[in-house]
Amino acid sequence: MRHRKSFAKLNRTAEHRKATLANLASALIERKKITTTHAKAKAAQRFVEHLVTLAKKGDLNSRRLVLSRLRNKTAMFVLFDEIAPTFADRNGGYTRVIHLGQRYGDAAEISLLEFVGYESVKHKHKEEKKTHKAEEAQAEKTEVSKNEAATAEPEQSETDESKSDSEEDTENSQ
Repeated sequence: MRHRKSFAKLNRTAEHRKATLANLASALIERKKITTTHAKAKAAQRFVEHLVTLAKKGDLNSRRLVLSRLRNKTAMFVLFDEIAPTFADRNGGYTRVIHLGQRYGDAAEISLLEFVGYESVKHKHKEEKKTHKAEEAQAEKTEVSKNEAATAEPEQSETDESKSDSEEDTENSQ
């Protein structure tokens, strides 16, 4: 009997489901938030909550268990060094799922899965984009001014070259 054995199968085989959850968890750990379908978000939420609980222990066995489930060393180091210490005083509820609506192409329910307390990551990213755009605009302005100067200089150099050619002709004739 299957009593009280509920988990999302996601219409995948066991191996494919484990790989999908590992990839979603790695992306969440590295980026602190991801956008995916609602069913995958709920399944990944359960998966990641367990990984964070293991990471809070911090012992060697926990590292090996997390690495075997996560399959990504860099994500494991971020989880143990960055994320687990921030949730040391918290007993669960490390992530949240926010409904975003339906996807345009197939009307699938889309949700945002993010770590609690990492909302500022979004704002920092927006500020970086703004400063990056401002830097690009400034670089374009300087390139335009350099191009204008470059177009003016060849005209002067051509006249200098023509003078030098005519001077050479007069010198040759003498």
